[in-house]
Order: sequence, then C-alpha cells, then structure tokens
Amino acid sequence: MKKRISAALAFVSAAAVGGESPAMEHVLVTVPLHKKTSETALPVTVLSGEALQRAAGSTIGDTLALQPGLNSASFGPGVGQPVIRGQQGARVTVLQNGTISADASNLSADHAVAVESILADSIEVLRGPATLLYGGGAIGGVVNVTDGRIPPRLVDQAETRAEFRYDSASQASTGVVRWDASQGDYAFHLDAVVRSWGDLTVPKNTAVPLEHHDEEHIEEEPHADEEYAGPPSRLANTDGETDIVTLGLSRHFEAGFAGFSVQRQNSNYGIPAAAHAHHAHEEDPLAADHEEENPEQGIRIDLEQTRYDLALHLHEPLPLLDELRFFGTYTDYQHSEVEPSGEVGTTYSNKSRQLRLEAVHKTLGIWHGVFGLQVGQSEFSALGEEAFIPITDKDQLGLFLVEDLHFDAGLLELGVRYDRDELDPQSGANSRVFNNLSFSASWVQNLEHGWQWSAAYSHAERAPAIEELYSNAGVLNEVDWVGHAATEAIELGASDLDSETSNNVDLSLSRSWGDNYLEVVLYHNQFSDYIGLLNTGLEVDMVSVYQYTQVDATFSGLELSSVLALGEFGGGDLALSINGDMSRGKLDASQGYVPRMPANRLLAQLDWRGGELYTWARVVRAFEQDRVAFNEEATEAYTRVDLGLEWSPSQASDWTVFASVHNLTDEEIRLHTSFLKEIAPEPGRGFEIGVRGQF
Repeated sequence: MKKRISAALAFVSAAAVGGESPAMEHVLVTVPLHKKTSETALPVTVLSGEALQRAAGSTIGDTLALQPGLNSASFGPGVGQPVIRGQQGARVTVLQNGTISADASNLSADHAVAVESILADSIEVLRGPATLLYGGGAIGGVVNVTDGRIPPRLVDQAETRAEFRYDSASQASTGVVRWDASQGDYAFHLDAVVRSWGDLTVPKNTAVPLEHHDEEHIEEEPHADEEYAGPPSRLANTDGETDIVTLGLSRHFEAGFAGFSVQRQNSNYGIPAAAHAHHAHEEDPLAADHEEENPEQGIRIDLEQTRYDLALHLHEPLPLLDELRFFGTYTDYQHSEVEPSGEVGTTYSNKSRQLRLEAVHKTLGIWHGVFGLQVGQSEFSALGEEAFIPITDKDQLGLFLVEDLHFDAGLLELGVRYDRDELDPQSGANSRVFNNLSFSASWVQNLEHGWQWSAAYSHAERAPAIEELYSNAGVLNEVDWVGHAATEAIELGASDLDSETSNNVDLSLSRSWGDNYLEVVLYHNQFSDYIGLLNTGLEVDMVSVYQYTQVDATFSGLELSSVLALGEFGGGDLALSINGDMSRGKLDASQGYVPRMPANRLLAQLDWRGGELYTWARVVRAFEQDRVAFNEEATEAYTRVDLGLEWSPSQASDWTVFASVHNLTDEEIRLHTSFLKEIAPEPGRGFEIGVRGQF
C-alpha cells in the first residue's frame, strides 16, 4: 500500500531527512473514522511535530500560508484568517478539537480567529468541501486545531514543554508553557501563551502616507519622501498583545474516558492606521466627532473569550458500535472596536452552544461507517453607534452518515448530510429557514510501485451567513447606511439570498518511494448562487460600498507537493522539496473574476540535517495576480527568501535553539487575499530567535 505523507512533509520535517521514514502516516482526527491520510480521497494537509513547530506563526493563517492550496488573509499582524483554495470567511470552518471555534472571524476580515497554533499538537486541513462532516460553513474547507486540552490518554510521567521566541519584524516576544501529568485514573493539562508585539516593520517607503492613502492620491502624488505614520518603515497602530490560559482534566476507565476543559483568552490589537486615516475628514460618516484625534492611534480591537469543553469517548458501548464520541462546547466571545478617543464604536458578542455525537458502527461485510448529529445554537449581537448587523439568534441541526466500502481494488466512500439553519434577527428583517442536503462519493486505489490515484465528487449546500443576509438590513437610504470603521467599508446584505450550491471534483495522483514523495491534485468547483462581497463602485462620503450578491462562479486549480531525498552531503542528509499551487475564480455571465483570489506560487526548499544541526533555505515566488475583480487592483509579483538554522546539543537533546531570517532581501510583499494590500504590505526583513524544550 502506498503510504501518503502529509503536505507538512513537503516542507521537509526532520522525518524526511533524518532517519524517520516519511511512510509514518498521521491518523486524521478530523474525519470521524480516524483514517490514515492514505485512506481518504479528501485533499488533506497535516502539520504536526517539528514541521508544525517551525511553521507556527502568530496567527493560524500565517502558520498555514506556505502550504499548497492555503493562504492567509492578513489584516495586520494581529489577524491572519486561513484561505483555502481562494475561499475564506463564512466558507471556511475553523475547529478546536473537532468543534467550531465560535468567534466572530467569519463576519469581517479584521476579526481574528480565536485559536492558537503554537499550542497545537497538530493542525489538519481538509482542502475543499467538507460539509458532510461539519455543515455548510465548511463548503470551502476545514481547519482543525488539536491541542490535547482534554487529555485523551494517561501519561507515565509528568512532562513540561516550554518555548520562547522573539521576532524582530514585529518586535514580538512569545512565551509558551505546557504541562501534562497523570495521577491514578486522572490526567491533567495546563497551558499558557503570552505574546506582545509592536508596530510592524515593512520595506522602506511601502506604507501609504496617511495624508494620501486613497488610490487616487497614490496615483497622482506618490510622495515617496513624505513622512509616514509611526517611525520610518513601521506600520502605525499594528501593535498588540494576547494571553491565553487553558486547564483540562479527564478521567479514564476501561471503556474510555470523560473530560472537561476551560480556556480564557484576552487580546488587544490595532488595525493599521492608514486603513481608517481619513476618519479625520469631517464629511466622513465613520469618523463623526473625531476630527482632532491622532490617526496614528487608530482603532483597537479588544477581544475576550471563555470556552468550556466536554468530551466523552466510549469503546464498544453497544453490541453494534465500535465507538461513541460526544462533544459539548459553550463559548462566550466578545470583542469591541475602540475608537482613538477611547470610545467603543461597536461591541460584537457571540454566545455559542455546540453538541456533536459520532457513532462508529462495527464492520458489516464490506461496510464500515459513522453516523451522527450536530446541534448548534448561537446568540449574536453587534451593539453601538456603528453597529450594522442586527442581534440575531441562530439554530442549527445536522444529521450525517458516512460509509466506507472496502474492495480488493480500492476503497469507496459514500456520504450524505442534512442541515437545517434557522436565523431570527431582532429587527425588521425577515427570519429565514434553510434546509440543505449534501452528498459525496470518492474512490481511492493503490497501484504498483507506490503509486496511488483517487477521485472525489461532492455536492455541497450552504445557507447564507448572518452578515450576508442582514448587514445594513432594510436600510434603503444611503445616508443611513452604517460603515464598518475597522475595514473602512459600507457592507450591504440581502435578506432574500438563497443557499449557495457547490459541485466539486478532485483528482489526485501520488507516489511514495523511500524518503521521496510526489503528489499532484487537480480540482474544479462549480458554484450556483455563489455569495460574493463585491465592490459596487459606489462611494458614500469617500467610503466604498460593497454588496453581498449572488452569481454563479467557477473555481479551478492545481496543487503540487514533492520531496526528493538527495542523499548524503557534508556529513548529513540533504533533501529538496518543490511545491506550488495555481487557482482561478471566475464569475459567470462575463462578470469578471472573484475578488481576492490568491496569486499562483512556486516554492523550493533545501533541508540539511547532520548530527546536532539542522538548516534550511527556502525561496517562494508568487506571480503577478492580474485576474482581478471589478474595481480591484492587480497585485505585483514578489520573490521571498528565508533561511533557518537549528541546534539540538547532544548533551541536552530535548532542547533546541533556533534562528531564522525571513524576507532576506526586504522584498515588498502584498497579498492579493488581503483587504489591506494597498496600504499594509507584509513584513520586511526580520530575524527570529528562540529556544524550545521539554523536561
């Protein structure tokens, strides 16, 4: 059987270059049957172990950004939402240990995803529709962050892990500690993260002057020598801080375990000052009464979240069941958008309750599968003078069945899911009820000489999200439209939107031999009634107007992952990885391209490991993105060079000292996926140093 390694190994973890075979596969916990990666036709990316430690960034988007098919939608260093094949926001579901994160990140590009990748044991990404497992919000894909906060097993002895790192580009200091222990039948978990950062360093003369931040002024008066907000080469108001503490407990018994955890997170971060600099204009409706404010102070996001988790896992609870798994989550999330004056413009709140039940039945002939239900209830509110989304209650019900059929020639997977979504706004807008049906079929077949091919088809349906239906709902007069101060936009929903439908095909061909690996994935996704936030071309008092609109759309692309072991060199093992991706999103009926689609990329990385040392060099080439939407600017190509070195002394093998240089040539990098690409480039040249270990 071909052993598929994850895309994480395509960035060559230690396993690929230092003794441990890439044939050691990750067992997926995001899929209920807990398959190995080679046993599913779903395109899967996995980061774990050393590969995850090296990739871990300050946001989940940054952590995943260099994986094939994945990107980040940045909004300054405090926000990096994951992008999967050009899909983001309401089409990408972010999970913590298999249940929805329940923050407000899908509502707007400036809202952070309230999960911490540096604490994770693994991150699994299902690239493409995963509605069968997690409902309509997964029509673009799923990101599942597992961190062991409810200990799934007992440990022989207590283990403490710690890490500290400093990044010069954002002046970020990050400290992490994790403790796991057992006493009798009980297992305990504690972790904490403290991070603070300053204003982001960007390449010289790439931040937009506050006095001339809009596109017309940029074109007419570049003002390259003009003073920028904040110190030279710094992006003003991008500093921030976050702290997270998690406690977990589980009791283990012969038939399984039961556990509980609680996590508290506090964050405060700034929105790049140029994004809202013209609040000083007296005619700007987003900045009334703030003419005398210092624009360098900018808008701050003050975030608080408390999350409670329950878990119960039972082995063979009934004669026909192999396993029964129950998950329960209550999340109390709130963040405020604070004006430079200290006044709160809008406070977003989401109180969410999630229940999930998975029952794995015993093998019946060639059939082996799982059935279950998912129930969710949330109370969303946006309060304040600048609130533009009404208080809305949402109830969700999902029923699903997934079956594997094992044949000598290969594996056939079939699945079906029913979803019911009820949305009840506390305003004059209409309540809506959506009933959706999704289904899929896939085939995986092993061939000779380590080859494997797979094909997957999925039909997925998604109900419109709260912000798509109800932003500025029922407000007909443009002078009464409320703009979103943090994103500098007026967003208009449409309460009569229908569910959107996706028909997706994935084709994959891969080969694994020794420490070498190759995988090519092609996909084609046809959307009916695709819901897009499109620039109307209108402006109200210098604020752009965006409208949620339904139009058919087509997405297609290619993803490449490869590892080639080059043999011994200089007393160590050398490996080369070459990865890349191409994606295109086009609106039908000659309406142009989908906005904020990722640029095509090619990545090459050399890894060398010998004795106590590990070093790597990486080059990323992102090509020009000139397939742009109406009223969207093209994004220039860039080449990014990164270098890294790690030292694990033999007398203290559990400890590693690491250092890296990112964007070595101080290249100007702008991400087409970002709403702020015109005014907030990515970090300039910077170095990172740190130490991690366990005892």
